[in-house]
This record gives sequence, C-alpha cells and structure tokens, in this order.
Amino acid sequence: MSDPDLDTARADVAEHARRLVADRLVAGTAGNLSVRVGDLVAVTPTGVAYDTMTADDVVVVDLDGTPVVGSLRPTSELPLHLLCYARHGASAVVHTHSAAAVALSLLRDDVPLVHYQTAIFGGGVSVAEYAPYGTDELAANTSAALADRTAAVMRHHGTIVLGSTLRAAYDGAAHLEWLCDVWLRASAVGTPRLLAEEQVADVVERLKGYGQR
Repeated sequence: MSDPDLDTARADVAEHARRLVADRLVAGTAGNLSVRVGDLVAVTPTGVAYDTMTADDVVVVDLDGTPVVGSLRPTSELPLHLLCYARHGASAVVHTHSAAAVALSLLRDDVPLVHYQTAIFGGGVSVAEYAPYGTDELAANTSAALADRTAAVMRHHGTIVLGSTLRAAYDGAAHLEWLCDVWLRASAVGTPRLLAEEQVADVVERLKGYGQR
C-alpha cells in the first residue's frame, strides 16, 4: 500500500518518536505515539528503540487495531490510542513516561493550577488511577480522566495528550511536563499559590481567539 498521506504520517511518527528521547520525555522504549489518517492509524511499534526509529518501523492499523502496513507489532498501548480516537475525537495521541508527571502522580489526584497554560488542555488535568499497562482497565481509567480535557496524567505511569495534529499533541505533552515540574519545584520549598478555576476558565475562552486567524 502506497499512500502519500500515510507515508508522511509514518515519517512524522518516527520523527516525533526520536524527539521523545531527545527531549527526555521517555527512557528507552517507554511511551508511544500515533496519528490518525482517515480510517487508519500510524503508531509506534512495541519494543523498538526510539532514537533510531525510521518511517519503515512505524506500524499502520485500522480503527479496530488490525495491522495493515508494517511487519512489526504495534505498541502494547494500542487499545488506549484507539479509545482516544473513538471516544475523544483525537487526531493524534502522545503518551510519555516523563519524570515530573510520574512524580506528581504519586502525590496528587490532579495537576495544580500553577500557570494559566493549564488552559490549553481545557482546564485542570486529572490523574487517572493506576492499572497495568496495555490493559482495557488502563484504557478505561485514562478515558475517564480525559473527560472534557485533552490531557491526563496516569498514576505510576506517565501522561497522555491528545491533539489536532501530532505536533500539537507533542507540544502539549511538553507543556504538561513543564507544569508538573513547576509544581514540584515550588512545593519543595513552600506551599505554592494557585490560580482559581475561574481564572483558568477565562484563559480557556481567551485561547479560542489566540494566534493567527
């Protein structure tokens, strides 16, 4: 199967997989990402080093998870990715194992409102309850935490961020890690002052007109 859009998507997935390692959002082969192209999904394979990943390594599946292109097995978190496409209208999904977010998940049930950038996710970000990786239970817990939001932290695990493009989802994952890191740094030396939910909601509305139009 040769499709220019699909070829571009596979190359994009490989590029962002390499960035995950360079930006220290994962270690080793942890984490995964995907992007939807029509009724197909280009997704990282399981157990393959990200820092050397190429477009040929990227797997393509249909929306039921059936492999369509590629010889490698897709990520073990494929059920979670597919649920994000089916239930949350995502166009791209990025799942990290970033250190600050994991540390925060051991201490809190949400990401504190330390900065107005929380608004890029639609408001406060919840922490999903732990379940073993690759399970339907994990997918269900994370989906519940994503209600009305485009991001969640997964307890003892990492983060998941949805986006309209892979670049948007990736940038969101980097922002989420930054927010978690800010809270950890501040709370290490005192009690952080937080924004009110109303203040973040105001920024959610402001962002609707942000950028070039």
